[in-house]
Amino acid sequence: MINRNRMQTRIPLTELNSRIARFREEMDQSNPGWEIAAIFSRINQYYFTGTMQDGVLFIPHYDEAVFWVRRSYERAVEESEFPLIRPMGTYRDPASVMQNFRGNVYLEKEIIPLAMLERFLRYFAFAGIESADAQISRVRSVKSEYELSLMRQSGKIHQRVMEELVPGMLREGMSEQQLFCDMFTAFINEGHQGIVRWGMFGAEAILGHATFGVGSLYPTSMNSPSGNYGMSPAVPMNGSPDRRLREGDLVYIDTGCGVGGYHTDKTMTYMFGRSIPDAAIEAHQQCVDIMNKVASMLRPGAVPSVIYNEVMSSLSPAFLENFMGYGKGTVKFIGHGIGLTIDELPVIANGFNEPVREGMVFAVEPKKGIPDIGLVGTENTYIVTSQGGISITGNNSGLIPVW
Repeated sequence: MINRNRMQTRIPLTELNSRIARFREEMDQSNPGWEIAAIFSRINQYYFTGTMQDGVLFIPHYDEAVFWVRRSYERAVEESEFPLIRPMGTYRDPASVMQNFRGNVYLEKEIIPLAMLERFLRYFAFAGIESADAQISRVRSVKSEYELSLMRQSGKIHQRVMEELVPGMLREGMSEQQLFCDMFTAFINEGHQGIVRWGMFGAEAILGHATFGVGSLYPTSMNSPSGNYGMSPAVPMNGSPDRRLREGDLVYIDTGCGVGGYHTDKTMTYMFGRSIPDAAIEAHQQCVDIMNKVASMLRPGAVPSVIYNEVMSSLSPAFLENFMGYGKGTVKFIGHGIGLTIDELPVIANGFNEPVREGMVFAVEPKKGIPDIGLVGTENTYIVTSQGGISITGNNSGLIPVW
């Protein structure tokens, strides 16, 4: 039997009902006459049902939503307030009681593997397949007070570890890998959930990057301004076992943290042993100023693409060189939504023209690569309010001296 004392507090049923109701509203606006959506990803299932299992969640337009679970039905019932959870052997089981649905099915095209989709469609006679990705993203982008409370907890952990504890971990000769291990232990002891989840295909992380010197300028496959030599070509993340901390190094740390599934994102820099050159400090301070400017603009009604272009047009050609990365590795955004994954919509970039709403949460991360030094800049996580973005991960501007 499952020991309930070991389980997290259940997501309230009112919260789950609100999420499904808002999803239906989004579907009504974008796809009038839709019949049914099928949710396969564990993260979206958790969002709508409060449990992560192997199964499929059906959300009909008019009937009640049903979560069919292959494994583990027992755990799903134990930890979820969701009212309609049914055991499933194969997709034949839900298909046998859902024969009235003959129109299009809306599902997560960005997520579901083709082989799984083929197995699913073997038992259903849907007329066609449409995407529900945008509608799910819109619903998830606006956080409830329940969600924000978890993100605030994550932010407090983030602030304590990176602003208060990391400086005491830095010692000459230690490897990036050792620093990563020390940080991970501290994060877990403070209440971090132990994993950082991404939405982009193939992305993996335990915490993020811990780099010394020019390591943060190393190319990466991820859509990120910072890189990392990593542990090996097979594990290009965490920190290198070979790179050692030396006097004069810039230490760059970009990590995610999470509580109850919800993340915050934060970057901090440290000067070890002695100061970095004045020009690099000036570039860092300009990044801090950009972050503060963007945060002040994060009010309901603001348009992400407008924020992005206003910031980019204000920067000199010299500063734009190696801004948001280094060399060919620069990225074309300065912030991104965050929640159940690190990388949620909307993004502060061109192409995102829908106004932001109160309760959205953004990680703002202006950064600049400095040759022979590393990546300077900063990142904090902000809640959109009528007064502008409110940081939940602290306000330390970085470049903390450690000597």
